[in-house]
Amino acid sequence: MLQTNIADGVLTITFDRPDKFNSFNRELALGVQSALKEAAQDAQIRCVLITGNGKAFCAGQDLSEAMDAKGPDLSTIVSEHYNPIILAIRKLAKPVIAAVNGVAAGAGANIALACDIVVAHEKASFIQAFSKIGLIPDSGGTFTLPRLIGFQRASALMMTGDKVPAHQALQMGMIYQVFSEEDYPSKVHALALKMAQMPTKGLALTKAALNKSYVNDLQEQLDLEETLQVRAGKTYDFNEGVQAFLEKRAPEFKGE
Repeated sequence: MLQTNIADGVLTITFDRPDKFNSFNRELALGVQSALKEAAQDAQIRCVLITGNGKAFCAGQDLSEAMDAKGPDLSTIVSEHYNPIILAIRKLAKPVIAAVNGVAAGAGANIALACDIVVAHEKASFIQAFSKIGLIPDSGGTFTLPRLIGFQRASALMMTGDKVPAHQALQMGMIYQVFSEEDYPSKVHALALKMAQMPTKGLALTKAALNKSYVNDLQEQLDLEETLQVRAGKTYDFNEGVQAFLEKRAPEFKGE
C-alpha cells in the first residue's frame, strides 16, 4: 500500500498499489499523511521524496472506493484524504520532491504539483482527468496549476482532460526537470541527496516566503523577506556557509 524508507536524511514515500496504478484509497491517503507527519517531527529527515512503484506515479482516486455505498463520500475523500496531504506538503519545513515515474492523473497529478520540486521520467505524463467523469479538479489543482502555467493553459487542460507528456510539461513550466529512462534513478537519488545536504532551515524559510507570496502584496512580501532573512542569518547553517566560503572549503550544513 505504502512504502517508506529513510536513508542519508531522505524520507522516501512510495505509493505501492501497482496493480491499481497507485490510485488512492483511504488507507493509502492516511498512510501518506502519517509519513508526512513523521517527516515534520524527525530532525534526522531533511528532505522528502514522493514517488510511485510500477508503471504509474498515481492514477488519482480509486473509483471503486468512491462508488462503494459503504465507502467514504466525495466530501470525506476531499476533506479527510487529499486536503490534509496538500496542506502537509506546503507546511512541511523541509523540501519535498515529487519524482513522477509514470502517469500522474487527477489527484495524483495535483499532489505532485504541490511539491517544491517536480521531476519526471521521460515517459511520464500529467492528466487533469476530473472532467472525464464530470468532476472538478481537487487537491489544490485549481490553485496550483494556473500559477504554474497560466490561467488559459490550466483552464484548457482541466476542461479537456488532455494528457501532457513530460517534455511538454517541462516546456510549459509545469515541472522542473525531465530525466531519461537510463538516468532517472541516479538523477532522482542525486537530487534528493543534494537537497538533504543543503541548509534546510534556509530552504524552509524560502518555502514559507513562497507560500505567502500567493496572498501578500509587494510591501507585505518585502517585509516578510526582511523578517525571514534576519531569522536565516541566525542559523548555524548561515555561519557555516560563510565560514566555508571564507576558508575556501565545502560547507557541512546541519539543517540547524
